[in-house]
Amino acid sequence: MLNRFVHSIFFCLITFFSFSQVENDSIPNAMPEELVVTEDIVREPLDVLSPSKAAFYSAILPGLGQAYNKKYWKIPIAVGGIATGIYFYKRNDKQYNRYRDAYKRRLAGYTDDEFYGRVTTDGLQRAQKTLKQNKELSLLITFGIYALNIIDANVDAHLLQYNVDENLALKPHFQYNEQENATDLGLTLNFKF
Repeated sequence: MLNRFVHSIFFCLITFFSFSQVENDSIPNAMPEELVVTEDIVREPLDVLSPSKAAFYSAILPGLGQAYNKKYWKIPIAVGGIATGIYFYKRNDKQYNRYRDAYKRRLAGYTDDEFYGRVTTDGLQRAQKTLKQNKELSLLITFGIYALNIIDANVDAHLLQYNVDENLALKPHFQYNEQENATDLGLTLNFKF
């Protein structure tokens, strides 16, 4: 036991007083006095009004903000979504008016409506309620798509102002390790000033 204790003290002392074999490091300790920039980075000035212009254009005419951002493939999505919502609103409104008129005629005592003999008076009331809910839902969805159109144009214009170039990159790399005779797969984050 004493022998182990003496050996451990001896090894600790050796590690404290050991030194490297190379007296001068290959890495310089002082920073260079002058930094040389080899290439000039020229960036276009940011247009801070660009997102608000895109949102305004999209609010005026759906899809115009996407055209302003040069995202032409989004125009049919925005216009098609709003047109589909309007189509279903008009369709439900037309059906609602048909059932409402038939219901009013039944209450007045007429038996010549188009649903007579096929749909009861209670059925006409239920159909009116369902079609009114569908009409309101399609109107709500249309306004939602209109708002998303404006938000998309605004956010897209904001994102176009970010600098995405080779100075900041996150790339996967695949490398062959000769020492271990194996392949290394990794992810590299490059940030150049």
